[in-house]
Amino acid sequence: MNELRKEIGLLQGIGLMSTSLLGMGIFVVPSVAATLSGETSLWAWPILILLIVPVALTFARLGQQFPNAGGAAYFVGRAYGPAWDKLTAVLFLSVIPVAIPAGLHIASGFWYAMFDLTPMGELLIQLLTLMLILFLGLLGAKISGNVQIAIALIIAALVVAIWYFGELTVKDSVPGDFELVAVGEAIGVIFWCFIGLEAFAHMGEEFKCPERDFPRAMVIGFVLSGIVYWAYSAAVLKFGAYGSPEQEVTSMPTILYLLFGDNARYIAGVAGYLASFASINIYQQGFARLVWAQARQERLPALLHRTSGRDVPANALITVIIVSVISTVAVAVFALPLDDLIRFTNGNFIMVYVLSMAAGWKVFRGFPRWLAGFSVILSLILLSMLGTDCWYVLGIFCAYWIMLLLYKRLLSRHIHKMKHTTL
Repeated sequence: MNELRKEIGLLQGIGLMSTSLLGMGIFVVPSVAATLSGETSLWAWPILILLIVPVALTFARLGQQFPNAGGAAYFVGRAYGPAWDKLTAVLFLSVIPVAIPAGLHIASGFWYAMFDLTPMGELLIQLLTLMLILFLGLLGAKISGNVQIAIALIIAALVVAIWYFGELTVKDSVPGDFELVAVGEAIGVIFWCFIGLEAFAHMGEEFKCPERDFPRAMVIGFVLSGIVYWAYSAAVLKFGAYGSPEQEVTSMPTILYLLFGDNARYIAGVAGYLASFASINIYQQGFARLVWAQARQERLPALLHRTSGRDVPANALITVIIVSVISTVAVAVFALPLDDLIRFTNGNFIMVYVLSMAAGWKVFRGFPRWLAGFSVILSLILLSMLGTDCWYVLGIFCAYWIMLLLYKRLLSRHIHKMKHTTL
């Protein structure tokens, strides 16, 4: 039976959702925002959370109404047809060769806090991480969700420990004076912490009760993640763990060293790696389910639609892992500039948001439709904030429609020629 097992409950869903947002951003982005805006950055978190709520609610309703492993691509296809479905899938899958190696690079970087690594040792950790993700994915969505719950709890517990032993109070989380420009700069950075809704959408088909638990898991996970981000941002400001690129990437080790001494580097290394692992894992599982769903619609080889004895998209996941391995090795061998490439692929994720919100505008009625419409405008504003970096996604967008148009013309000519030959 080539169907996915419905085994995700509310708790597993919350774990998957929260870790898809926390992930690699939790121990870096708050420090970057503080460098840009100081105490004013604390305004950015609640403001952005309120702005993203309509997007999260629209995704939640889409997943509730259309629980499908195709995720955003399926939503868009239901609203605008198969051509738009394929475009959304292309936009999402085209980030695998770049985003995954970058994520693995960040994850393996936390091992430097514990051991002296050579470049070959770092690459080995990255490849072993992919193998661990493959192993976890083959065990099923429920087990993967339980692991994500554990990681989310570890991250939250670490932030709570920092607050407790660092003697932070509610006053430390109160924003400073409101400055519009400074808040805007901070929002432009911390938005990337809330990319992950589209990855979680691919898990909807595996919920035991998607109509009830999918939207709850998305909203609860979203809110909890926002609280953790805000709390850690207050700690960054309290301990002055910001101000330079070096301080931004070492904010967590710095805080833990001040609180617990030199041995805290092991805590920092493990926690940072697990947070990064959780983020990469949810995206790999989402990629696999999108590939599986596209094969189900006969847009990819039927072999990719086969499931394992545990009813997981095994062949699709293995394919995604193979592509990730090749990309990771290539990036390491050629020392490709990951930072530049990642900035371009951010536009892909926002464009997926735009198309998904537009799908909500098309299929919903009443208040949910207006909520989706507002989310479209918000997503377009965020896309425009990328500036010249959005040319990458716009190039893919235009190239897709040009190739589709050429294909239709060639197909039309072929059909016309066949009819003429027959006559």
